[in-house]
Amino acid sequence: MVVIRLARSGSKKRPFYNIVAADSRNRRDGRFIERIGYYNPVASGNAQGLVVNTERLSHWQGHGAQLSDTVARLVKQAAKAAA
Repeated sequence: MVVIRLARSGSKKRPFYNIVAADSRNRRDGRFIERIGYYNPVASGNAQGLVVNTERLSHWQGHGAQLSDTVARLVKQAAKAAA
């Protein structure tokens, strides 16, 4: 099953997450199919904290991909900010 989830990167105490479509059997930070966006929880100043390609997100959901709980919350937050 394809799942849309966060893959952690960045250095110690400076997290940065890629929002990826990946096979659920792969490791969290392992191989993924496509990068859909990113989330930077420590963004400061003019830096964007959350970027999601909604077109690709809806494409993957149309093909049966499931959102993780955290990604679902972030997508809802992004939609609210865009409106």
